[in-house]
Amino acid sequence: MKVAVVGATGLVGTKMLQVLAERNFPVTELIPVASEKSVGKEVSFKGKQYKIVSMVDAIAMKPAVALFSAGGDTSKQWAPEFAKAGITVIDNSSAWRMDPTKKLVVPEINADELTADDKIIANPNCSTIQMVVALNPLHIKYGCKRLVVSTYQSVTGTGVKAVNQLMNERKGIEGEMAYKYPIDLNVIPQIDVFLENGYTKEEMKMVNETKKIMRDDSIRVTATTVRIPVMGGHSESVNIEFENEFTLDEVKSILSSSPGVVLVDDPATQQYPMPKDAHERDEVFVGRLRRDETQPKTLNMWVVSDNLRKGAATNAVQIAEYLIGKGLI
Repeated sequence: MKVAVVGATGLVGTKMLQVLAERNFPVTELIPVASEKSVGKEVSFKGKQYKIVSMVDAIAMKPAVALFSAGGDTSKQWAPEFAKAGITVIDNSSAWRMDPTKKLVVPEINADELTADDKIIANPNCSTIQMVVALNPLHIKYGCKRLVVSTYQSVTGTGVKAVNQLMNERKGIEGEMAYKYPIDLNVIPQIDVFLENGYTKEEMKMVNETKKIMRDDSIRVTATTVRIPVMGGHSESVNIEFENEFTLDEVKSILSSSPGVVLVDDPATQQYPMPKDAHERDEVFVGRLRRDETQPKTLNMWVVSDNLRKGAATNAVQIAEYLIGKGLI
């Protein structure tokens, strides 16, 4: 099928092309789309070169599906135009996530909500995706009552500019700053802009998206999101208060058999998930499982995933694969 990748030259767009190739997605014709200044340049896919085209030209070429990773403003302007032409859009920006008329999908959890009428489908925030993949099987068994999450997010979540800032600082080179402060040898407790309630937009994304994806508005979520000087892979410390009692052995058994989850949890041999181990992997890695000894029915866990893959590109491609498998596109 014809597949458009909108934002094909960005970090996530480039990763989408890689994931499409790796998973042998049935691409008969690739339509790479980027900003006007990139039109006419070429991208490589499966050993062939493809010319970047404009939005208007891409719509005229009638792809079956368009994977968007070009920012919220671009998506708000152009996703409806693609949808009007009968093209299914899977959008990686925050533009449509909390729109009540749009589905917010992590395939392992709620792909069953999708229908042929869903022409704009939202891909969740990277930090939310990895948390809910680990959380949902436990929620089904024990019922999540309250979550306290602190994230440790890599610079690739910001983009190329942030990667360049980190590498320039490591080399002692002055350059363009993605952040207000140095990121090398530093930790910045702010991701996205601050809102009136004192939380950042990223923190509130985790609060609101979790409830929507897991289909349970009663879950209470509070988050602190932090940028760290790591090149790729987000890490999260998650404290979960359940409605029902659990045993650690049962939790480990559930996670070990959950799709998309890898359990790495052996304190005796210092085995636990780290960003470097999640690099270029599609799974969500979970470890440091232990009871919260300060209150009943409460679990601590550590969750790590590659934010450009499962946190963005892979999740979008998995949504498209589900749609194909169900004959919805």
